[in-house]
Amino acid sequence: MEPGPTPWATEPESSFSTWARRFFRGLVVAVLLLAAISGVRSWIRPTTGTNGGVVANQSGFPADEARAVATRYAVSYLNWDEGNPDARPAQISLDLAAGLDARAGWNGRGKQTANAAYPGEVKVDSGGVTAVVDVRVQVRPFTKQGRGWSGGPYSWQRVAVPVARTSSRVVASGPPTYVADERAALPDNMPDAGVPDDDLTAATLKDAEAFFSAYAESDAKVEAVAAPGAAIRSLNGAVKLGELKDWQVFTGNDDERRATGAVTWKGTGDTTLDQTYTLTLRRTVAADGAQRWQVAAVG
Repeated sequence: MEPGPTPWATEPESSFSTWARRFFRGLVVAVLLLAAISGVRSWIRPTTGTNGGVVANQSGFPADEARAVATRYAVSYLNWDEGNPDARPAQISLDLAAGLDARAGWNGRGKQTANAAYPGEVKVDSGGVTAVVDVRVQVRPFTKQGRGWSGGPYSWQRVAVPVARTSSRVVASGPPTYVADERAALPDNMPDAGVPDDDLTAATLKDAEAFFSAYAESDAKVEAVAAPGAAIRSLNGAVKLGELKDWQVFTGNDDERRATGAVTWKGTGDTTLDQTYTLTLRRTVAADGAQRWQVAAVG
């Protein structure tokens, strides 16, 4: 009898073929994992800014550095003294981009000092390279009297400082512009003050007076009257309590309540200053079962 047909023989895979299949299988898995983590949509349609030219995601722009640069530059820009005309350009050059005029528009006459300065909003452009920083600066102008100068009243000026991000740092990209600083009304959606709890207000009045007296004096005295675990720093003797003019606790849950206290602080001499604080009260229970409401936080 003749032997039957030989069955199909399995060809052994070459080592290269095996390696290639494993490599591409691993590559596919890696791509799928990356897509799951980052989101396929972000590959197809990257996020762009749509809010009036401001980048929606500003995490890449060094906003803190921009504030620091703009603040120092604003102070340098608003300082001038015709008796020392080179001082202003030297200070401006610390932050102004190279190649720009360090005189920044000053005609070399007069005298003014810039004192405190505070940065605000950083508006980044859609490209994420340039921005405008809102800065408020306290200035004092001087009037020439004979051979000397007479200082005028202090005032606040608001300027918009243009900045740009370079490969090494943030720089001022031009002179600031003055911006009007007008008063604005409170928003219509301000939260309600809450419903007063007159009984708890009366029951905690003496404790509130003791707290504000301690709050003015020292950390140790605050710790003695505040709720356990509260980390409240005192005013360390800067003022003394003159009077607790108004105290109000509001309704809430059984463990924490919101309260407001209007106080009169006594300063140096006959100086007094009225201020209102918002506080958090916490119910505490002593070992003997006695309950108290103590201040757990200020502000």
